Amino acid sequence: MKELDLTKGSVSGTLARFAVPFLLANVLQALYGGADLFVTGQFDDAASVAGVAIGSQVMQTVTGIILGLATGTTVLIAIASGSKNEREAADTIGTSIWLFGIIAAALTLAMTTLHGHLAQLMHTPAEAMADTRHYLLICSAGIPFITGYNVVCAILRGLGDSRTPLYFVGIACFINIALDFILIGGCGMRAMGAAIATTASQGISFASALWYLHRKRFHFRFTRKDVRLKGKIAARIASIGAPIALQDALINVSFLMITVIVNGMGVIASAAVGVVEKIIVFAMLPPQAIASAVAAMTAQNYGAGLAGRVKSCLRSGIAMALVFGVSVCIYCQFFPETLAALFSNDSAVVAMAAQYLRGYSIDCIMVSFVFCINTWFSGQGNSLFPMIHSLAATFLFRIPLSWTASRLEPTGLVLMGYAPPASTFVSLIICLIYIRYWNRRNYRTNSSQITEQFTAKLPNNLLPNYRTIYRQITEQIQAKLPNFKKYAYLYHCILKEYGRIYT
Repeated sequence: MKELDLTKGSVSGTLARFAVPFLLANVLQALYGGADLFVTGQFDDAASVAGVAIGSQVMQTVTGIILGLATGTTVLIAIASGSKNEREAADTIGTSIWLFGIIAAALTLAMTTLHGHLAQLMHTPAEAMADTRHYLLICSAGIPFITGYNVVCAILRGLGDSRTPLYFVGIACFINIALDFILIGGCGMRAMGAAIATTASQGISFASALWYLHRKRFHFRFTRKDVRLKGKIAARIASIGAPIALQDALINVSFLMITVIVNGMGVIASAAVGVVEKIIVFAMLPPQAIASAVAAMTAQNYGAGLAGRVKSCLRSGIAMALVFGVSVCIYCQFFPETLAALFSNDSAVVAMAAQYLRGYSIDCIMVSFVFCINTWFSGQGNSLFPMIHSLAATFLFRIPLSWTASRLEPTGLVLMGYAPPASTFVSLIICLIYIRYWNRRNYRTNSSQITEQFTAKLPNNLLPNYRTIYRQITEQIQAKLPNFKKYAYLYHCILKEYGRIYT
């Protein structure tokens, strides 16, 4: 395995090397997801395009749940790797195999049973109902493949290997695109053909990942005896992954609710929103890839106790993401039709999609901050805050704004396009406020720990020189927190802790 030590070297350089395979893998994954819509749009009508768009949105919600939970595995393995605790890493891998096996079985049963009800719940246009049902049923049967592949990738990335998952996605992408043209273009199977192509490619990718792990193995001892469900580790995975999974699931549910709102505007609007969502999936890939790399790198440095590098991970990640976010936004302001035309040859769909995309593309700038901040907190084991602020912004701002826009402009999508960046901006404000609180809390904790460690070394009968004590403790805190500038607050913490120990 090509593992990278994320605790050494230049932060920006190491992050870039780790993030590039993430980005390429995400691009390929989006390609084989977008291939369904692209090929369907070239050979079929708007009803078939809407069926694939609606079905893929539902499956994206399921995938988001799996990815969120798998983040718990990535973070715990990365922390164990950073602290050089190989036993902990092996136990986390073994527990994850059991835990996600149970999750995959439950999700598969639920989705295959309820796929028809979900299509109705989405207020799918009548002419697209059959295509949506076919797509959902077949893709639901492939949930075990989706789960298995994402767990393998979570394990590898936690160990510092972001390159190998790229190969698995490449296999899936090639097979999916080839089958799309054969089944949709050649056999005329419409949405059903797209679903079969997607499920088959995922199955082959998962089989390739299992074969790779069997041949290469880990750099530490891992046997069949390690494959067992340990309650404490499962609880830790859930405590980190569940808030992320819930956040992704509810946010995707919010997207589905917006889709329901748009479906009431007709099949053209429904297809247009589906097209834009696919474009945004590609546009969001760079910030998502960089944010995922920030999570793994933050976790390894957090496990190693390198507080300075932990902070640098966030700054470097945001700077990299902004390069892509700003570029996409500028392009979409001037040439949105060129992107929409890639996914549909219907002029009405392209025109309405361009309206929606101009406003939506501003969100690419906003998420460059929010994505990195969310994963930075998750990498330190705090996934609850990202969930809370994301859900608040989504359900208190994005959905109400989208609904209001649909009422003010029932025949267009111009106003609705500005709902996503507006809600993300609210998230960003909340994040900035919380970061200030988080830093102050960490300064207080580190100040107390260093002060106590220092004063514990002094003889009990020694009357300390206050000025010397303050200077030496300050030097230690500055060494651990090199960017710390709030000396008034620092001395307050020292004095408080010093008084607690010596009075």
